[in-house]
Amino acid sequence: MPPAPAADPTAMNGENLRWKKFPVLDDGFVTLVDVMGTDASVVQAARVSYGEGTRKVSDDRQLIRYLLRHAHTTPFEMAELKFLVRVPMDCWRQWVRHRTANINEYSTRYSLAIDSMQATQDDGWRSQATHNRQGSAGVLTVADGHPLTQSEQELQSLARRVYEERLAAGIAREQARKDLPLSTYTEAYWKIDLHNLLHFLALRMDSHAQLEIRRYAEAIGHEIVARLFPLCWEAFLDYRFNALRLTHLDQGVIQRLATAGSLPADRQAFLAAQDETWAGLERCREREECLAKLISLGLVTEG
Repeated sequence: MPPAPAADPTAMNGENLRWKKFPVLDDGFVTLVDVMGTDASVVQAARVSYGEGTRKVSDDRQLIRYLLRHAHTTPFEMAELKFLVRVPMDCWRQWVRHRTANINEYSTRYSLAIDSMQATQDDGWRSQATHNRQGSAGVLTVADGHPLTQSEQELQSLARRVYEERLAAGIAREQARKDLPLSTYTEAYWKIDLHNLLHFLALRMDSHAQLEIRRYAEAIGHEIVARLFPLCWEAFLDYRFNALRLTHLDQGVIQRLATAGSLPADRQAFLAAQDETWAGLERCREREECLAKLISLGLVTEG
């Protein structure tokens, strides 16, 4: 078995980050509780699989980039991070859908509910997206303050008062809590290996993710993972988060456009080169995604 590699000098020691709170939203936070491993742990795990003598073939950075580029996931599972997070309950519902972590949440059966609820500022109300049933669009602005802000404050104050009155009347905590709004903050320990954490960040840092959970993912990624695992983070940005996936059908469109010999092409040329399975559809999400990719590559002009 190869010896343990030296620690990466560019990585920040976990001791410098433990229990450092990074604020998110108006009263949330993420903080690192513990970490097992560094970039070197990923390298060590990979070289156990490769066998003796591979240390001379490529340096740590190149090996990590190769592993992530080719989706060799097991070495990234050898590092783990444990966080304490404070997050609104509606955002937490999305979070726990990632079933690849160990979770222990603050219990309002045993303890009083945290006396804090996420507030929405006047400029924080978003309209429903017209092309995405689960997403939002632009911000709704009102010159003299949004009326929903005041009504939200009133609702949250009333819900907290009713909750506390129930407790004072001797109602069990497990029942008194039932009408608390989803904006109520909860706290939880969240432990996850690096591979599954990077998968979580790829999804939740994406522009299509809900803004609130995106802010948590960005804090975890940029403030913690990037400092503890700089080589893995660099490879993650290059080959996962900022990468562009071209499907077999996308490649066919590009080949037909290239054969036509006029690049960048306009939208009409794109439609002429589209996959035949898209042609008869009035609305085709895959076609629109392909178009967006080719525009970003400068192969098709906007408009």
